[in-house]
Amino acid sequence: MNPIVHIALVEDEPLIQELLISELEEAGYSIELAAEGKSAIAMLARRPQEFRALVTDIKLPGDIRGWDIAQRARELNPAIAVIYMSGDSTDDWAAYGVPKSVMITKPFARQQVGVAVAQLLNVTG
Repeated sequence: MNPIVHIALVEDEPLIQELLISELEEAGYSIELAAEGKSAIAMLARRPQEFRALVTDIKLPGDIRGWDIAQRARELNPAIAVIYMSGDSTDDWAAYGVPKSVMITKPFARQQVGVAVAQLLNVTG
């Protein structure tokens, strides 16, 4: 039996939260949700090696953006897979995104996130 893969999901919009949680849980992943940057970083810091992937929106309430969360996640766990989601920040990915990450542009098909997670997990092991 495959071990459970834990994913940190950072998204502030309830409808997108529900969509992604449903999709990722159906794909067999365990999800922990944060709706803003400060709680996301705290969640990742509590158990940095437990999370295999981070799925984060770029624009979030408060001063911490998805770019910052991913950077901190990689400091805590260099092997964590990172998937960014954004409606208007995709042009900034080359400048602010962490290496070996994926950017998904909103709106997206719900399956895109699950496919991106699976692909990155296959690369990062």
